[in-house]
Amino acid sequence: MTTTTPSRGRRRAPSRIERAAGKAAALQKPRVILALLLLLGLTSVMLLDGYLRAEVGGDQRVRDGAGSSKVPDKIINGGPIISFRGGQATTTSVPSKTIALTFDDGPNPTYTPQVLKILEKYDVPATFFLVGSMVSRYPGIVNDMVDQGNEVGIHTFTHVDLSYQSDARIRREMTQTQLALAGAAGITTTLFRAPYSSETDAIDNYSWPVYKKLGEEGYTSVFVDTDSDDWKKPGVSKIVKWATPSGTSGAAVLMHDAGGDREQTVKALPEYIEKMRAKGYTFTTISGVIEAQHTNSAPAGGQTGRQPQGAADGRDTDGTGRLQAAHREATGTTLYEGKALVAAVAVAEYTVPTLSVGLVIVGVAVMGRFGMMLILARRHHRLRNRRRFSWGPAVTRPVTVIVPAYNEKECIANTLESLSKSTHPIEIIVVDDGSSDGTSEISREAARALGMTNVRVIRQENAGKPAALNNGVRNASYDIVVMMDGDTVFEPDAVHQLVQPFADPEVGAVAGNAKVGNRDTVIGAWQHIEYVMGFNLDRRMYDLLRCMPTIPGAIGAFRREAVLQVGGMSEDTLAEDTDITIAMHRAGRRVVYQEHARAWTEAPGSLKQLWSQRYRWSYGTMQALWKHRRSLTDKGPSGRFGRVGMPLVVIFQIVTPVFAPLIDVFTAYSMIFIDFRAALYAWLAVLGIQLVCAAYAFKLDKEKYRYLLMMPLQQLAYRQMMYLVLIHSCVTALTGGRLRWQKLKRTGEVGTPAGVG
Repeated sequence: MTTTTPSRGRRRAPSRIERAAGKAAALQKPRVILALLLLLGLTSVMLLDGYLRAEVGGDQRVRDGAGSSKVPDKIINGGPIISFRGGQATTTSVPSKTIALTFDDGPNPTYTPQVLKILEKYDVPATFFLVGSMVSRYPGIVNDMVDQGNEVGIHTFTHVDLSYQSDARIRREMTQTQLALAGAAGITTTLFRAPYSSETDAIDNYSWPVYKKLGEEGYTSVFVDTDSDDWKKPGVSKIVKWATPSGTSGAAVLMHDAGGDREQTVKALPEYIEKMRAKGYTFTTISGVIEAQHTNSAPAGGQTGRQPQGAADGRDTDGTGRLQAAHREATGTTLYEGKALVAAVAVAEYTVPTLSVGLVIVGVAVMGRFGMMLILARRHHRLRNRRRFSWGPAVTRPVTVIVPAYNEKECIANTLESLSKSTHPIEIIVVDDGSSDGTSEISREAARALGMTNVRVIRQENAGKPAALNNGVRNASYDIVVMMDGDTVFEPDAVHQLVQPFADPEVGAVAGNAKVGNRDTVIGAWQHIEYVMGFNLDRRMYDLLRCMPTIPGAIGAFRREAVLQVGGMSEDTLAEDTDITIAMHRAGRRVVYQEHARAWTEAPGSLKQLWSQRYRWSYGTMQALWKHRRSLTDKGPSGRFGRVGMPLVVIFQIVTPVFAPLIDVFTAYSMIFIDFRAALYAWLAVLGIQLVCAAYAFKLDKEKYRYLLMMPLQQLAYRQMMYLVLIHSCVTALTGGRLRWQKLKRTGEVGTPAGVG
């Protein structure tokens, strides 16, 4: 055993690398917060969209009569328009030979424009009672409606029966609709029609307090005299007939421009207008009725109470019809909040359908990946395990094993002990990268205790893992170098198995089979499943496609000349293993996977350590892909990774996982707000497919199936954390930033893997 040690002196100042690491670490918290905010924003947009569609907070209950003992007779037997003056309710009837044409449930992008076109053609005004959620979704239609001279009223925000709702919910339904009107057309209104209402004799003990309260706040409640029942789709002739009042009576007539198929209404409307005009009828708005009956009273239905939120006095002074008697110009906070609401809804209206398409694409990609992995992994297994399969003449010559170590006092002795049992002749170079915990001394003592004369300990100033590996390569005595981590232990035949592919002169590097040694904890078991299924099953697929993206740092082998040819291990990225693997491809070298070469590594034992490791991996992978982006245009064998591997890695390791949270968000949303059972079955189906893939991977690796019992919990917790890590990495990639080799806390619990499986 030989050693090389630097001169001792005064305590050194932090290196440039350590300072850079400290600065980068200080930047991570804001990026984590930004990643969480992105996820929160996605959830908020979905909830807003669901609220607009009555999926979130929707209430389909409709009260069917509850007695009317508390309702004044003059209200039940009065006209269809109820207003309050001085706390007293009064009703107004439509004058004879007058039609107040009203439409409910709009706006609708298909039918409302057609209705407006007909009204404009016949120069007929109408009053539209609008659903606030629809107003916020189609503000342009409402703006055109008001500009045309029509009148608008409130039909709640989500079309709920207000008699079931709390005071807070009623206030919210009204206020949000006023804001939607302000954002869409710059106005608010004093008119209100409750959903599921008809004539005044239908007012009951539950709904009357609602009308009374709203009346005291300045709203005029509007009912009907004649209902066309067009929602039943009885045919054009019946709609016209049912909407016609008897004799010369005036009427507030109800039709619908939304809420279903309104083709019959659109066809009946011009026929109805012509019929009523032929009978000598005129058309007006609800405000027109009020003003005709109360010429000398207060405007807009004679309200003397306080005005609804956002109301301000205004009249139609410019001839556009925008400021009808019931309309108030929206100003100040109401106007700006309304515009903000409409803008937010526009974002949701664009985002959610886009995300839905993305969800389908992600789902297809995920299922396609599972299918491709199973097919190619099976083919790989059958090819590599044929009796006649051989890489060529057995490789028996000595090789160099390089162990980069930084503060590995807990693990380095176990690592050397495992190497002492190697069935293949090796020399071992431990490169101590400026450890402060006595790693060098422990290495020497362990080597002496084990009687190992083939160990060299090289101590260098702290410079990072790539520099330590390069130092080992420069000092290697043999043409094949095996690289491993200082917290990893090899099975006795791991080195021998790992170097056999070098019998093929085209092979420049070999990836081994890394296993999780500390798998008896929950976090360890989750990572064990991930290693077997997510890493090793993938490597079989990539091996068959000849585009292996990463040789694991825990166990990999290289031709020394190939490493030197590509410039050694680079410090340009956090994922030096991915970086050099891609560099090997671009140099025309073949990279293969040897599943029989197994190493056992100590996986992070805490969520914090796991986050740190996976963040470095995912961000480093992005750096390596960007660094080698020109491989997309490489020609010949050196361009195979760019043509095949680069797209697969980008799709399966970056794009799909980034959007994979959509699956969980949509699933949770569906379970809570739409159909719990259907969503649960869909989730279980996807879990079943994943279990099949995982079970097959465990079979190939001869692992115990009992760990798969942890998979459902892994899907509920661990997988979401990995998504957040990747989103965090993407945010870092977009905002800049850089990290260096980070030391994870180790326990040294992974020893020589005798009997582990």
